[in-house]
Amino acid sequence: MTRYGIKDNQVRAFNKMIRISTQKLNLVCAMVRGLPVARAIDVLKFSKKRVAGEVLKTLMSAIANAEHNKNLAVDTLFIKEIWCGKALTMKRIMPGPRGSARPILKPFSNLTIVLEAGVAPKKETAKKKETKKKETK
Repeated sequence: MTRYGIKDNQVRAFNKMIRISTQKLNLVCAMVRGLPVARAIDVLKFSKKRVAGEVLKTLMSAIANAEHNKNLAVDTLFIKEIWCGKALTMKRIMPGPRGSARPILKPFSNLTIVLEAGVAPKKETAKKKETKKKETK
């Protein structure tokens, strides 16, 4: 294990101050979590979500970090972890009725992607989980 808890076969990339709420960004993160890198790039390219371009840019940065800094093969990479967090919130005011003011909140988010070399674990679908529960009963 090396500095900051990242192993030798792992690499990470950050994107800070993305102008979107964490809730919307997390929907895109959930689409690619655990996927191999080639599949994740395809999913992000054809996604209709606006923030998918920012996530793709961060993923490409993580791939470049893996190639250049750690000499890892791109074919073996998969997304081990991907998460987003809150950054600052811009506060604006809009005039309301009878001279009052209404707040407008413009949130920003941070994104972190951790790639790992190896074989991606299989994802369990909801149907498989239901059948396992029925079998155990």
